[in-house]
Amino acid sequence: MQLTWLGHACVLIAGSKKVLIDPFIEGGSVLWTKPDLVAVTHGHDDHLGETVALGKKTIAITEIAGYLRTKGLPAESMNIGGTLVADGVSFTMTQAIHSSWIDSPGMSSPGGIAAGFVIGMDGVKVYHAGDTALFSDMKLIGELYHPDVALLPIGGRFTMGVAEAMMAANFVGARTVIPIHYNTWDKIGADPLMFKKTIERTTDIHVSVLRPGECLEIEE
Repeated sequence: MQLTWLGHACVLIAGSKKVLIDPFIEGGSVLWTKPDLVAVTHGHDDHLGETVALGKKTIAITEIAGYLRTKGLPAESMNIGGTLVADGVSFTMTQAIHSSWIDSPGMSSPGGIAAGFVIGMDGVKVYHAGDTALFSDMKLIGELYHPDVALLPIGGRFTMGVAEAMMAANFVGARTVIPIHYNTWDKIGADPLMFKKTIERTTDIHVSVLRPGECLEIEE
C-alpha cells in the first residue's frame, strides 16, 4: 500500500482501491487524484474541501452524508463506533473531540460531530485521527483496532499540538506515525522534526515527516 500526504489533513491511500481522506489542499486542487472512495472526517471547509466536485462515493457521518446526497453524491452514512465495508475497504468511525459545521452557497448547517477513521485495506490499517484534542480513549483505538499507521494532527490551536500528539502516539501504539494538520497557516505552525526526534528518542515508534506530495510505502 502507498500512502501520500497531499498537505494539511488530506491523505491518499492507494492499494487495491484509492481512498482520499479530507480532500482539501490550500492553494491547490485534489481533482487529479481520481479516487475510488472519499472519506470526510467533519464538515469544516478545510476537510470537506472538494468532495462534491470529486463526485465519488463518500463515507461520512450521517449529517454530512445526508448533505452530500442532496448534491447528487452516492454517500454512505455511518456514525461513531460503527464499521462499514465499501468496495472491499473497511471504515471504522472513531471519536474525535472537535466541532463540525457545513458552509455552502445558500446553506449553513450543523455537520453532526467530528470523527476519525480506522481504514483497513490490503491487510493494513490506517488511523486518521481527524481534527481532535487528545483524549484517553485513544488507548482503546489502539487496543481494539491495532492500526499500523497513525495520522495525527500536531498544529495546535484548533487541534492538539506537538506535546499532546506525542502522548496520542503512545496511546494508539501504531508502529508508524505521520504528523498532519500543521504549517498550512501561521496559526497552526509546528515543528514536526521536534515531534519526530522526541518520540523516536523515547519509544520504538517511527515518525515519518512527509513533504506535501511525498509518498510512503506501507507493508502489511
